Amino acid sequence: MLGQLPTSLEIRGVKYDIRSDYRNILRIISAFDAKDLRDSEKALVCLRRMYVDFDAIPRDAYEEAYKAAVAFIECGMHSDDGRNPKVVEWDKDAQLIFAAINKVAGHEVRADPYMHWWTFLGYFQNVDRDDLWGFVLTIRQKRAKGKKLEQYETEFFNANRSMCEIGERRDRKQEAIDYMEALYKELRGEE
Repeated sequence: MLGQLPTSLEIRGVKYDIRSDYRNILRIISAFDAKDLRDSEKALVCLRRMYVDFDAIPRDAYEEAYKAAVAFIECGMHSDDGRNPKVVEWDKDAQLIFAAINKVAGHEVRADPYMHWWTFLGYFQNVDRDDLWGFVLTIRQKRAKGKKLEQYETEFFNANRSMCEIGERRDRKQEAIDYMEALYKELRGEE
């Protein structure tokens, strides 16, 4: 129904409940971004985190379940033509992102016990481009698409290079690796 926020996904005519809270989706995205996980491990993290009763999904339906999960996460915004370069690192950018989203939402969203992913994404899409996060995002988008920065953008970029560049921060690399390995083991039941 129009305007409804889905809390289940249909696979082969059967509805499976999903964990639709934005925190869960951000953990899945974090797994997708993990350089030390193989694609099959990333898919397993996604499926186990997304579906409440993952074990009820037939093995031969995993690919369909994965595609449905990714479509839910992307909310119809994915482009297969390669024109959507990566400009957000959710882990690195968390403080900037939440400050901007809180402004749009009018309250501290992390205090909400539950917020649907699509609601969170709606707030994210409405961030003011003149705020710090919006400005950083604009610089990243221009650079990713090879567009020339304005003089004031270049000055800001040069003064705040670590904030504006996409890439792993070396001081947190091992921490992220350890976290993802622990998460993967937990999901496989190897604690």
